[in-house]
Amino acid sequence: MFPMLRLVLRSTLCSGLALLAGAPVLARPVAAPAPAPVRAGELSATVKEIASDAYEGRSPGTAGEERTVAWLTAQLKALGLAPAGPGGQWTQTVPMIHNVAGKPTLLSIMAGGQDLAPVVGPDIAPTTARAGDRVEIAGAPLVFVGYGVSAPERGWDDFKGVDLKGKVAVFLVNDPDYEATPHDGAWGKFGGRAMTYYGRWTYKYEEAARRGAVGALLVHEDGPAGYGWNVAGNSVGGTYALPVGAGQPQPVAVQSWISHAFAERLFKASGLDLATLKAAARQADFRPVPLTGTTLSLTMPVQSSRIESRNVLAMIPGTRHADETVMFGAHWDAYGQGAPDAQGRTVRPGANDDGLGVAGVLALARAFKAAPRPSRTLVFGFWTAEERGLLGSEYYAQNPVFPLEKTVANLTIDVLQTAGASRDVVLIGAGQDSLEADLARAAAAQGRTITPDSKAERGLFYRADHFSFAKRGVPTLLLMGAGGGADLVKGGRAAGDKWVSDYTAHCYHQTCDAWSPDWDLSGATADVNLVYALGRRYGWSRDWPVWNAGSEFKALRDKSADQRKR
Repeated sequence: MFPMLRLVLRSTLCSGLALLAGAPVLARPVAAPAPAPVRAGELSATVKEIASDAYEGRSPGTAGEERTVAWLTAQLKALGLAPAGPGGQWTQTVPMIHNVAGKPTLLSIMAGGQDLAPVVGPDIAPTTARAGDRVEIAGAPLVFVGYGVSAPERGWDDFKGVDLKGKVAVFLVNDPDYEATPHDGAWGKFGGRAMTYYGRWTYKYEEAARRGAVGALLVHEDGPAGYGWNVAGNSVGGTYALPVGAGQPQPVAVQSWISHAFAERLFKASGLDLATLKAAARQADFRPVPLTGTTLSLTMPVQSSRIESRNVLAMIPGTRHADETVMFGAHWDAYGQGAPDAQGRTVRPGANDDGLGVAGVLALARAFKAAPRPSRTLVFGFWTAEERGLLGSEYYAQNPVFPLEKTVANLTIDVLQTAGASRDVVLIGAGQDSLEADLARAAAAQGRTITPDSKAERGLFYRADHFSFAKRGVPTLLLMGAGGGADLVKGGRAAGDKWVSDYTAHCYHQTCDAWSPDWDLSGATADVNLVYALGRRYGWSRDWPVWNAGSEFKALRDKSADQRKR
């Protein structure tokens, strides 16, 4: 879904404010605490509305999208904002391919002379991002490619020139050093347990396509993936993709997670041991291993259509430097409708993910509209299809309305905790840019501190819409309440960790991610007010946040430095 960056892509763990103190000194620090205009009640009211069943889970290309876009546009108009889409429109059209895989009429994995007969749901979740009405694969051989990483800048190549044309590549998820020890060649090569983009499923599917594979299977494990099989094996709503341009590699014909239990059975039937091969894949001399005599055959009907979804874009035009923009973003989409749960609910309402983010950005728009006009233009983006691979923000980044070279920063809100006030704010992707020092100062004004993401192995820095901008050099900041347990005023870090664990295990992308009158949004409100403080910081100044010297994105931004001269 994204072009591969031949750069170091990492999310570095760090400790406390020691890292933040090392960020570049800002030319004009905040002289006084910014006001805190965002209120919990307005956040709750917005989520109660857009997470209701009337919006049908806000899936792109559905009646739920129509209602969502209409409601958002009406709210922005009522606030007095201006449209910021192409041609002065409120929306930016995002073309997509939408595929819904049907029940396979043939699904066979032959190994050791027997058909393992994988079952869709418990064992495998086959999908496709290719346009077409069916997938047909006849006896394609399987090849284990380890973690499937090609990273010349790190001296790492899992493929060793092995031809994958017409074959099915079997990948491990995450990076080669996720479980490495000092005895492994991967030790220290990829940032330890902090996932890089090489560890993301999107990269692995892309790499398989670039190498001509007909299919890609990812072995699921809860820890390395960052979520359970209930998420990985959930293909509710089908697959979405941006159209691929002429001359670009087409997606693999079939892409799928396979459960760890099924993967163990698969390798054993092929005369191999998964745990042994997994350890071998942590060495730099690893070479792809054919699963001798093991083949995949699949015939699967596909309902394939081309749809047009929409990003919603609004702005407050700047007074003196209107060509320079500060962008605030959240994704409006959720997971639509699926099979009924135990209570008979079919709608995946996305109240927290990312109804609260949408509520936060709307509240920021109201607050900034009530303030004196900024000198720079403030842009408010509500992205489509984040849940399908950051497609809305990626399309905008490919086709920006406002030049990315003069986009001062992208400030993204995606999931906020609902368990009450906290003594800190969790920072995703610590160590990247000077916005972190701004965040620390704003948090200090609230009597709070900064805590780096304690679960960087999940790669959250590469899983939210800000990444579409970061990989093009725009300084970014992501606030995500599910990035590690906050230090809650009631219950401390243990209570914060419990909230994250419960939400991720039970409600993430599920029917129970619903609005509740029992939410305590005091912590979420404080987080949104931090974003407001950063918006005040940059919307009314000529200062530019910068990437830290060690960031993989600094070189990208430096190329356009001349366009930001004062």
